[in-house]
Amino acid sequence: MAILSLVFLLLAIGLGFFRKTNMGLVAFGLALVLGKIAGVPVKQIQSGFPTGLFVTLLGVMLMFSIAQENKTMEQLAKRIVSLAGRRTALIPIIVYVFSAILAAVGPGTVPVMGLMAIFTCSLAAEMRISPLLLSATSVLGAAGGGCTPVAPTGILGMKLAEAQGITGIAWPFGMNMLMAMTVYFIVIYIVLGGYKMKSNVDMDETAMEPFNGKQWITLAGIAVLVVLVVGMKYDVGLTSFTIAMVLLLTGCGDQKKAVAGIPWGTLLMICGINTLMAMVIKLGGIKLLAEYLATLMTQKTAPGVMGLTAGIMSFFSSTSGVVMPTLIPTVTDVAKNVGGVSTLALISAITNTASAAGMSPISTGGSMGLAAYSQIAKPSPEEQSTLFVKLFLVSIGGVIVIALFGMTGAYDLFV
Repeated sequence: MAILSLVFLLLAIGLGFFRKTNMGLVAFGLALVLGKIAGVPVKQIQSGFPTGLFVTLLGVMLMFSIAQENKTMEQLAKRIVSLAGRRTALIPIIVYVFSAILAAVGPGTVPVMGLMAIFTCSLAAEMRISPLLLSATSVLGAAGGGCTPVAPTGILGMKLAEAQGITGIAWPFGMNMLMAMTVYFIVIYIVLGGYKMKSNVDMDETAMEPFNGKQWITLAGIAVLVVLVVGMKYDVGLTSFTIAMVLLLTGCGDQKKAVAGIPWGTLLMICGINTLMAMVIKLGGIKLLAEYLATLMTQKTAPGVMGLTAGIMSFFSSTSGVVMPTLIPTVTDVAKNVGGVSTLALISAITNTASAAGMSPISTGGSMGLAAYSQIAKPSPEEQSTLFVKLFLVSIGGVIVIALFGMTGAYDLFV
């Protein structure tokens, strides 16, 4: 059943891509078929539906649909691009640094990742460029700054380490994360052509209309969202619903147009794939992959294999909620059995590589970015499927590069 579940997962992605069909719809159907073959009750299959993610995405989509419908995002994006002038290639670097600093001062990876992915992909749509680089950059930046002693991911990692008697790793743990994310950012900045990025939008400030009253209110709503989510740790989905309600009640948007502007196809794709993923996890597909990778571990490859295992697990589950609590408690035994490898290197490998998987379109940052881009750019179903696969490939590339980086010994540099 574990092997079959992995086959069904690949089948869903393959059919959706090659048959030009929404992958989510295919995944929903295959989840039922797989569940029936495995004897899983329908209620348990339905329990795999990502309710929390659905509410989060729908709330964010509705709010930004209003902002798109009243042209607030268009005006904001043009002004940001105009500030960069002819130095558009600096935008990814600015996004990376800003995301890292914002995550480092306390909010942590996930809230910053979600908010910046939404904004950068909206910006990409308005600039009429591919969202691949900006989406990945926002996730990498948020992850890069997310392992400080005051950020949730950093706090969790150090507490899990302390439970095994591993202390005094705050500084190297945070620096290892920043170093790994920066390495992959440089890779994709070069590979995806960030150094030659150009925008097709009119950057002449004199050609821009001033913000009107509705747009100023909408901008205030976006600012409130950032403050409440980043500063006060409010739920981003429900907060977005609340702000959307205020915007509609104050006449800043048309309800019918806002609802119609939600990219329902993208929402179905994300939720369908996640529902099938839940079945794969339940039937042991991910565990099977992890066990196989463990057989490949040596002193030199241990950080890489642990990182790759964490990255694969993180494609389908939460880094902080599942991957770190599951794998970090094993590092002491692994270090003893393998010999010659430090526990810090293993902990960093797990955390760093799992965080890189956040660029995936079925993870929080990637899915929010995909939804925001689809909402503004209005890509065709075929283009959505292609973008889904490309985002996944960029995420897979990050997992592989950072897993290999863990084998260089760099994680012991700051000890």
